[in-house]
Amino acid sequence: MRRIVKDPVTRRAEILEAAGELFRQQGYVHTTVNAIILKAGVAKGTFYYYFKSKEEILEAFVQGMVDRLAAAYQTLADDPKQAALEKLRQMLRGQSRIAQHEQEWMDSLHRPENRELHERLNVAIVQKIAPVFAQVIEQGNKESVFDVAAPLETIQFLLAGSQFLLESNIFGWDREEQLARSRAMQTIIERALGAEPGAFAFLGGAT
Repeated sequence: MRRIVKDPVTRRAEILEAAGELFRQQGYVHTTVNAIILKAGVAKGTFYYYFKSKEEILEAFVQGMVDRLAAAYQTLADDPKQAALEKLRQMLRGQSRIAQHEQEWMDSLHRPENRELHERLNVAIVQKIAPVFAQVIEQGNKESVFDVAAPLETIQFLLAGSQFLLESNIFGWDREEQLARSRAMQTIIERALGAEPGAFAFLGGAT
């Protein structure tokens, strides 16, 4: 049988996909390099050609996830036809829709065996997504719908706080407690951005 030779980009992507599936199913802690090799159907030498360790593939997996999200947000942020407030609403709604669509995957992030994966993902979001949000906030300043002296630093605090309090699921809050904190986050965001009250009402559970 003729051996199928795949280009490096495809092969690397397949290894990352296999690793991601294992992280979701059994957690990062319980996933071994050998398990990834078997799942991807590659030789051990092939794996180590692309990744030096499990930690390196974790970092590549996280950065890939966030890069795709950042690219989608950047396209929206660069749209000259949309107002800043609507852009920000769409970006925040987009995060919610992604979480709902990938519910099984998002649930797996909250398990103790995926804590390192979750923490790295949160750090990457603050590092790569915050500048895109800041660009939109600066547009909002010019449009006089926001009033923020330090857009980047402000959104970094908001993202880090929301990720830890609302997405980490480490506090064991029930639905009502979660909704109460979502409503509080709505108020915090509106005041931090100098937006009109109710501008982000959808975050508090309103439609």
